[in-house]
Amino acid sequence: MTTRTPLRPLARILDARRKGENPDAIERENIRIRHEQMRDRARVRAEGRLLVLGVLFFIAFGTIGVRMGVLAGSEPSEPRAQATGASIIASRADITDRHGRILATNMETHSLYAHPQQMIEPLRAAKELKAIFPDLDEERMVKDFTDDKRKFLWVKKKISPEQMQAVHDIGEPGLLFGPREMRLYPNGALASHILGGASFGREGVHSAEVIGTAGIEKYFDAKLRDPAREGAPLELSIDLTIQAATERVLDSGMRLMNAKGAASVLMDVHTGEVIAIASLPDFDPNDRPRPPTEGSPSDSPLFNRAVQGVYELGSTFKIFAAAQAMELGLVRPDTVIDTRPPFKVGGHRIGEFDGHNYGEISVEQVIVKSSNRGTGKIALAIGIERQQDFLKSLGFFEPTGLEIVEAAGGKPLLPSRWTDLSSVTISYGHGLSSSPLHLAAAYSTIANGGHLVSPTLLKQHGPKIGPRVLSEQVSASARQMLRKVVSEGTASFGEVPGYHVGGKTGTADKPKEHGGGYYKDKVIATFASMFPAHDPKYVLVVTLDEPVETSGSKPRRTAGWTAVPVAAEMIGRIAPLLGLRPEYDMSDMTNVTLIRN
Repeated sequence: MTTRTPLRPLARILDARRKGENPDAIERENIRIRHEQMRDRARVRAEGRLLVLGVLFFIAFGTIGVRMGVLAGSEPSEPRAQATGASIIASRADITDRHGRILATNMETHSLYAHPQQMIEPLRAAKELKAIFPDLDEERMVKDFTDDKRKFLWVKKKISPEQMQAVHDIGEPGLLFGPREMRLYPNGALASHILGGASFGREGVHSAEVIGTAGIEKYFDAKLRDPAREGAPLELSIDLTIQAATERVLDSGMRLMNAKGAASVLMDVHTGEVIAIASLPDFDPNDRPRPPTEGSPSDSPLFNRAVQGVYELGSTFKIFAAAQAMELGLVRPDTVIDTRPPFKVGGHRIGEFDGHNYGEISVEQVIVKSSNRGTGKIALAIGIERQQDFLKSLGFFEPTGLEIVEAAGGKPLLPSRWTDLSSVTISYGHGLSSSPLHLAAAYSTIANGGHLVSPTLLKQHGPKIGPRVLSEQVSASARQMLRKVVSEGTASFGEVPGYHVGGKTGTADKPKEHGGGYYKDKVIATFASMFPAHDPKYVLVVTLDEPVETSGSKPRRTAGWTAVPVAAEMIGRIAPLLGLRPEYDMSDMTNVTLIRN
């Protein structure tokens, strides 16, 4: 605290009067001293402020100088708009196949809307619009256009450039256009069940939100609309060329075999990548049909038979029982199994196809000849709990997890009570229903040396080694059995020269939708294959719904006559496209004579 000195101190005033001095001089002197002190304090304060201001200016100009230097030394770039939470995100990333070819992209178009209160000739406008858009209701438009209370209404959410020009030629000021970005699938129905489709979400006059409605579009909806990705495409494992060839062959095979529907899965056995996956009938995602409101969902083209369809896949399951028994050390490929009747389990007689009696045969021949009794006896030796654990490890208890929303609906159907009879029937593919995709993943485990495979629609970079389920030796033995099924057994029509196909057929009676039991003349025919069998690269599963081959004297429905020829034709088409060169056994080419030109 500063002590103020009085301008007229009493002591000094009295002393000055005694001495005869003028007391006012003391006051003037004190005023002068006080003013000098005030000037000194003001000067110090001003100097401090000037110092602070100088430092601030130095920092500011220094920062600007540094920033200018950074900008001068950097590459120029376009500014990016910042998306706000309230804005409509209209942009959507492309979807491409594994080689960068477009599967789904965006196309700029326009919407058509009306301001009725600004219309001059609403009746003529309605008539002209009806001529351009035959699907519009002219009476409804007249009612809307002449309604004094209506200020705005949509006419068409998206129109072509030609339609836009035709509407423009009407010359009606109350008809207006808004910019739109719509989803376009340039390949039409190709890979439609993978892509699914998209539609408009939130809409405004100047933009509209494009959202996924099914398939991978819906599964990765947030990722495809994320501005932070800056439009980077979503790269799939699908090969567009192979997908096209697969669908073409499958469609021809479905028609030739008079099947109700068909499905196929082509998978890389080392990465789990789905190279091609098809379900027929299909649809065009550019004009996606509405879901059915009655009848069976499988009757709709929207139903994905390869993923959602869970079927009893018949004898394709037999190799799992043989492989597990070999892994447990219960049998070897040459172990003899007595398949002679009778064989009863839980009071039920286990028979063979067409009443065959294969006698005493090896485990390998059980697979080659597709013996129900032989497989059932192997399953009983394995036991219920170990069988359950093995099938669960192969993924037969849960949905596949494929990156499309429909995959969650493809959960296998398991028996409510897993008895000895269940164990036997499941060993040859009855009593447990799963999808063709489940089967492809399980066969890939056998094909790649015993490692579990997780199916994926996203392009992978290098093998994905999963947990080991089977030893390399057991996997090799199982592959040899599957090769003999084609070269000597029920899948002889599956032989493709140069590619050494291995696989297993499966023909399962189709269960009735209501009332229980099975149809006598309707089957699900499946062929699960791998190629080349000695060093498999790919697994192919082909499934036909209610096929009937009619070239013979009587109709034939088994997989050997239906699914196998379709799969063989497919392998012959796609194997060269996959870069696999045919390998021929020169010892078999006895009729070839080498000559010199």
